[in-house]
Amino acid sequence: QVQLVESGGGLVQPGGSLRLSCAASGFTLDYYVEAWFRQAPGKEREGVSFIMNSDGSTYYTDSVKGRFTISRDGAKNTLYLEMNSLKPEDTAVYYCATDPRLRYVSFDASDYNIWGQGTQVTVSS
Repeated sequence: QVQLVESGGGLVQPGGSLRLSCAASGFTLDYYVEAWFRQAPGKEREGVSFIMNSDGSTYYTDSVKGRFTISRDGAKNTLYLEMNSLKPEDTAVYYCATDPRLRYVSFDASDYNIWGQGTQVTVSS
């Protein structure tokens, strides 16, 4: 069974850090692009960060540049998102995603067909 499972979310104070993990099972996490999205209450799902497996290139939405880092560990079949200097506006459910059909980095959630269940990140004092 193809599955992505996120972990690492939680409650953190502004300025704090969290590291999210996304473990793949049932397939090898080596499709063209892997992604982290997030969705805050009442808002659309937003592309946060992307990594290309061909050359390791990474992409970030402007609001997280310099604060978030995406990475992957092929041996562990796991994708990560290191989040530093967290702000209240980072509060959302975070999802990892991928799709075997993609051959480009897409910020559109509808282009991805393999999703995790999500992990809640809450930034609050």
